[in-house]
Amino acid sequence: MSSQEKPDAGRRRFLKAAGLASTAASTALIIDNTSANQTDETDEAKEPLSPKGYQETEHVRRFLKTLRN
Repeated sequence: MSSQEKPDAGRRRFLKAAGLASTAASTALIIDNTSANQTDETDEAKEPLSPKGYQETEHVRRFLKTLRN
């Protein structure tokens, strides 16, 4: 065991710090995205609901009438 070199403690500290920093950064992004999604949902709730999807209007009725012939 005396023939082996001791591991570099500075490198270990750097790798630990890099791991902690990346974890902290990803946690901050998740929290930021979550709060942004919550504000978007509240904005949508305040907007008046507009009808979506199929609506039978005059030009749709004319088109459907052409299909029957």
